[in-house]
Amino acid sequence: MKPIKLPKEQREAMLDHIQSYFELERGESIGRLAADSLLDFFMNELGPAVYNQALSDCRTLTAQRMQGLEEDIYALEWRVSRK
Repeated sequence: MKPIKLPKEQREAMLDHIQSYFELERGESIGRLAADSLLDFFMNELGPAVYNQALSDCRTLTAQRMQGLEEDIYALEWRVSRK
């Protein structure tokens, strides 16, 4: 599985959030390189699990939508009367 690539703007925003978190929640100041390393660590360690859960959620939603679509198609059937 190849690593998840983030757009530059999104990655930069995440790095800003990481640095802010450490400052506000932990009272620690970390540099950009440390924030970048931490982001890489979490992307590698947590990314696959989050990605797989998103796929599972997508499969569930797709199955629900397909069930609804199938019901809609059955509702379109003409009734054949037998005399």
